[in-house]
Amino acid sequence: MERISIDYMAPAEISFPASMRRVGIVNNMSETPNNRSIAMNKFTPKSNTEVSRQLKYYNGNSRIATEALAKAIANENYFEEVIICDSMLRSQDIYHRENTLSRNEVNELIHLLNVDFIIALENLEIYLLHKVEAIPEWGIYAGITDAKISPTVRIYLPNRSIPMVTITPNDSIYWEVFNSQATPLINRFDSVRTILNEASEYGGSIPVKHILPHWETTTRYFVSGRNVAMRDAAIFVREQNWDEAIRLWEQVYNLKKGKQKIYAAFNLALGYEMKDELDIAEQWAMKAQQTAAELNKSKTVEAGSQSIEEVPGYYTVTLYLKELQKRKKNLTQLKNQTERLHNDF
Repeated sequence: MERISIDYMAPAEISFPASMRRVGIVNNMSETPNNRSIAMNKFTPKSNTEVSRQLKYYNGNSRIATEALAKAIANENYFEEVIICDSMLRSQDIYHRENTLSRNEVNELIHLLNVDFIIALENLEIYLLHKVEAIPEWGIYAGITDAKISPTVRIYLPNRSIPMVTITPNDSIYWEVFNSQATPLINRFDSVRTILNEASEYGGSIPVKHILPHWETTTRYFVSGRNVAMRDAAIFVREQNWDEAIRLWEQVYNLKKGKQKIYAAFNLALGYEMKDELDIAEQWAMKAQQTAAELNKSKTVEAGSQSIEEVPGYYTVTLYLKELQKRKKNLTQLKNQTERLHNDF
């Protein structure tokens, strides 16, 4: 089995009518002066090499996150215009709170910004796990900071009393530094402004893939080296010559039996997926699945000691078939979402 990467566009969780062309991005978070840690827990080391471990929770920098959100949405060129409201709507709050916009506030913002709808950043939680570990073989210490970032974004339409949708995704980012001594790395966590700013900027970009169609990169597999034709086809795969690879795999499928037939059909499904011919790819994946099931029918059904998922090759083919069917199912939604781009994706 060899691996290759595939890039394809996936639909967003939300579909906007083509008439919604101008969007306003607003900061609806409370001000958090000096942004001190809201909670802190200290943990005992979890291994012999771990010197220190601390967990702290912060509210992120809403100004940086809102600007990052607006920039990320604008960079996708999905809407005709993206307008950011620079002022904080909750700047007078004494305590941090999460509060939705009222219908009057939404209508006023839409009128003020001359937009069709509002996307509001309403919360940004950042959990920082800082640990210091010894690396005895190098004679140094590693300071690792993991940030789990959880933004809350709501979408508002005019004349509606509640948000259209609330998005609460999460993601993580980490930093790593090295030092010959542990103490500077432990003390480093007392000043986290730079880390919080970088985490806030990253946090602003997290919701975009839930709001807009986006490119995804994933891994696919193909079988090579079983015979001369399969080895030659693998060379064409590396050269991105899918037509020639498909031609050779079809030869193997027509001439061989048993596992060789399964491998060829499996590869053919990949070849047609790479050509964006998903219907044909699904047909070949189903042929591979059916052949694998028939080849091992007596061993699984009669013996009763194996389930169909344990049949060699069947499980891998079935997983891939589900991935293809998921892409096909999403294709209609993706086309609807990209109408404003004239389906140029």
